[in-house]
Order: sequence, then structure tokens, then C-alpha cells
Amino acid sequence: MTTLCYAKSTCSIGIHVILEEIGKPYDLKIVDFSKKEQKTPEYLKLNPKGKVPALIRDDGSVLTEFAAIATWLSMTNPDKKLLPSNPEGIARALEALDFAVGTLHMLSWRLWRRPDAYSDNPDEHDKIRERGKQSMLAGFDVVNEQLAGKEFIAGDFSIADAALYYVEYWASDVAKWPLPANVQAHFERMKTRPSVQVSRKQEGVA
Repeated sequence: MTTLCYAKSTCSIGIHVILEEIGKPYDLKIVDFSKKEQKTPEYLKLNPKGKVPALIRDDGSVLTEFAAIATWLSMTNPDKKLLPSNPEGIARALEALDFAVGTLHMLSWRLWRRPDAYSDNPDEHDKIRERGKQSMLAGFDVVNEQLAGKEFIAGDFSIADAALYYVEYWASDVAKWPLPANVQAHFERMKTRPSVQVSRKQEGVA
């Protein structure tokens, strides 16, 4: 059975949502970051990158990185239509997913969440955090325009919406930042989906 290695309040919640959308049985393996379990020999043997998500597949092989896992899950479950069927739609969905993961998460959110990763000087941390916040809010302004007149970022629900959901969750529920109107509406729409509700309950997200 497929097993998702996850940590609470991390990007892995987006993969959790996708697994729920698919509806097949899967297991969850929590990696407790507060205990630095991602750095233990046992976990590093599984995923030498020392992060989540990691997906242990039925054959025992391990797949890492949000985009790779999300794309593999969508392509191995084509009946769930988690990616558009035409080249333009696929490209737009992956474009949106990459922006959520690569820019909103890895560039902007990490600056705000982990200023110590960029400077050893505590006096610089507030400035770094502010830079991350402003970068993320600017990114959401871009997404806000892309969502105009649409329920989901690439037309119908796709893996891109699962990626966008987790950064919305961070900004709104963790950082308590106001989201632009279309982004907020998307976040609220996502929270009505059973897949999101189950993942939040299982991960203890209020």
C-alpha cells in the first residue's frame, strides 16, 4: 500500500489532499520535525534529502518532491482527472503548481519562516521575514488575477489547486495574513472539499 511520509503543517498536506481525491487506500507515516526525525538515519535512508513529502509506493520505491509526487499520482490515476487532458491545460496547471511550490513556498515563505537559514545575525531576521512576507503577498496578487472568473486555477480542480491550497493555508491560518479576494475565495472553496476536510482532521489542523 502507498504510504505518505508527512509532517504536520507542511507542504505534504497538499499531497495528502491529492491522495484523498484519488480515494484509494493509503497509509500515513508522520515525521516529527520537533524531534528532528527527518534527520534520523532511518528516515535519511528512506529520503536522503531529509524532508517531506516522501511517497513510498507499492513496490517499495520512494518518490520525493511535491511536483513529482503530484504529477505521478495524477498520471497513474487518469480517471480522477487531476490534470487537464490537453497540452495547454497541462502546461497551465504545472505552471501554477511550480509558482506555488517554487516561488510562494521555497522563495517567499521560507524567507519569512526561516530567516536563520539566510543570516546568522538575529538583528537581520526581522528584515528578512518582512521581505518574505511582501514577496508572498505580491505572489498572491499574481494568483488573484489568474483566478478572476474561475473556481480553480487551471479551470477544473487539479493538482495545482492542492499546491495553492497549502500556501494559502500557511498565509491565512499560520501567518494570519489577509488574502486577496479571489485567493481567499479559492481557499474557502478548497476547505469545503471532503479531501481537504479529511486531511485537516487527520493532521490535527483546526
